[in-house]
Amino acid sequence: METNILQSLITLFQMICVIIVFAYLFTRSRYFLEVLEHHPRLSTRVLLIIVFGALSVYGTISGVSLNGAVLNVRDLGPMIAGLTCGPVVGIGAGLIGGFYRMAQGGPYMYTGFIAPVLAGLLAGVVYIVNKKELISSSYAVIFSIIVESLISLIAIMVATPASQVVMIITVVAIPMIAITTVGVFIFSTIIHNLLKEQKTRREKETLEHEIARKNAELEIAAEIQRSFLPETIPQIRGYEIAATSLPAKEVGGDFFDVVPLDVIPLSEKRMGILIADVSGKGVPAALFMALSRVIVRVSSTWFKIPREIIRHANVIIAADSRTGMFVTLFYGVIDEKERKMTYVNAGHNPPIIFRGHSGKTEELEATGVAIGILDDADYSQAEVGLSSGDIILLYTDGVTEAINENEEMFEVERLMNTVTSAPSGSASEIMENIIRAVFAFSGKTPQYDDITLMVIKVL
Repeated sequence: METNILQSLITLFQMICVIIVFAYLFTRSRYFLEVLEHHPRLSTRVLLIIVFGALSVYGTISGVSLNGAVLNVRDLGPMIAGLTCGPVVGIGAGLIGGFYRMAQGGPYMYTGFIAPVLAGLLAGVVYIVNKKELISSSYAVIFSIIVESLISLIAIMVATPASQVVMIITVVAIPMIAITTVGVFIFSTIIHNLLKEQKTRREKETLEHEIARKNAELEIAAEIQRSFLPETIPQIRGYEIAATSLPAKEVGGDFFDVVPLDVIPLSEKRMGILIADVSGKGVPAALFMALSRVIVRVSSTWFKIPREIIRHANVIIAADSRTGMFVTLFYGVIDEKERKMTYVNAGHNPPIIFRGHSGKTEELEATGVAIGILDDADYSQAEVGLSSGDIILLYTDGVTEAINENEEMFEVERLMNTVTSAPSGSASEIMENIIRAVFAFSGKTPQYDDITLMVIKVL
C-alpha cells in the first residue's frame, strides 16, 4: 500500500502521544524532581536512563517499515533525556535505543544505532552549555529540527539508494523531523510549566514563611506594647478611673497612662492622667508611641507643672522625630484635695466633661500644638473644677471616626448620647457601654483606627 506524508504524520503522531503521556507522568515522580533540583542520585540517573531508553525502544517497535527504512520516533526519548537530564542520561538512553535498533538488522541499522546516541549526546551538550537548565521551548524546536535533519542526512548519504532519495526525504525524513520536533516542543512546554509550578510553590512557601515570621514578630511587638500600658489602673481617693486601648492592627499608636504623682516633694495627693494618639499606624507608630510614653512619664516625675512637663517632653520628642511623626496628647493632673484638674491639651481630641448636677457638657479645647512638630512650641495650661457626679471622658479619634457600612461616622454626638443614656454607672460600665455602642454602630465594617478610652468619674 502506498504511503504518503499525511499517513506518515498520523502514524508518528500516534506514537508520540503514548511517549508524551508516559513521560509526563514520569516527570511528576520524585525521581525526576531530583533532576529539576539538580541533585539526582546515581540510582535515579540509572532509572532515568532505563526509562528514556525504553521510550526509544518503543519508538522503534511502533515504527512503520518503509523500503528498508523505519518511520519512527526513536530519537525523541534520548533527546528529551539529554535536554532535561544531561549527557550521561541522554547517551545512556540513546545506547539502549541504538542497540535495540541494531539488533533489528536492515540497511539502516548502523545509522539507526548512531541516531539516538547522537541525539542524546548533542542534547546533553546543550544542557551543559545552558548551565544545566532546560532551554526554552522555541530553542528546543530549533535544536530538534537541526539534529533530526543532520541524522536524516547521514542516513540518506550512508544507506539510501539514489533512486529512493526523494521518496525517503518526503515520506520518511520530513515526517520524522516534524513529529519529533512536535514531541520535543510538547515535552519542553510540560517541563517549563512544571518548573514554573515549582518556582511558584517555592515563592509561596517563602512568602508564607516570611508572613509567619512577621506575624511572630508582630505578636512579640504587640506583647511588648501591651506591657507599656498599665496592667492595673492606679486609683486616687474620690475618683473612679477606667481605661482601655484596642489597636486596629497587631500594634498601634494610641496609648494612655495613669501616673501617681505623690512622690513629688511638697505635693498633695495628685494623679497624672494621659491619653495620646501617634500619627501613622503599625510598627513605626508603635515604636514612636513607646518612646513618647516613656518621655512623658519621666518628665512628669521631674516637673510639677503640666505645661512644663509637656514642654520638656516636646523638646526631646521633636529632636527624635526624624520621620515627621507627631503625637496629639492630653495630659491632666487631678488634685484630690482641691477637686480640680489642671491640664494641657496638645492638639488632641477635646475631652468631654459631663456635669453631674446640671447635665451640661464641656469640652477641654487645645492649649497647644501636637508634640513633635516644633521643638520650641509653647504650651499653656488650663484648670477646671470638679464636683461629685462629674464624668470626664478622654478618647482618641478611633472612637468618633469609627464608620459603619454606609460610611457614616460615629461622631461626638453619638458618643455623648451613649454617656448620658446611663450616667449613673461606674467608670468601667460607662467605658464598656461606649465600646459596645461603637462596635454595634460599625457592624461588619472592620476597625479602621485604634480605639482608646479613659473614663474618670468623680465620686
